[in-house]
Amino acid sequence: MDPVSGISLGRIAIGVSALAAPTTTAKLFGLDPAANPHLGYFARMFGTREIALGTVTLVSRGALRRNLTLVGIAVDGADAATGVLELNARNVPKPAGAMLVGAALGAVGSGISALVRNRGARAAQTVE
Repeated sequence: MDPVSGISLGRIAIGVSALAAPTTTAKLFGLDPAANPHLGYFARMFGTREIALGTVTLVSRGALRRNLTLVGIAVDGADAATGVLELNARNVPKPAGAMLVGAALGAVGSGISALVRNRGARAAQTVE
């Protein structure tokens, strides 16, 4: 499986989890839904976004797929930045915030790695 498909399937899985069981998903990420009764609403919005971005990237090809991967990198980068802001404001527990920032940065790295790998594969095909 190519890396972009893997990232896309991961997005879809996390999105379905957040949409179907927002409280459980929030707890898995170290967040406290009881302390924030609106967390389920935001978890479902997050889940919908992840399903949409994962699905359109998964079914796309060529330049569109590359551009959607870049969008995913930007979204994940924004998630990481948001996590840092929330950690600095002490709005999330340190372990949960660190895990969420780490996951977002991991997704950024995976997206960049996938773009680099795909560019190398295209270059090799051009040479052949």
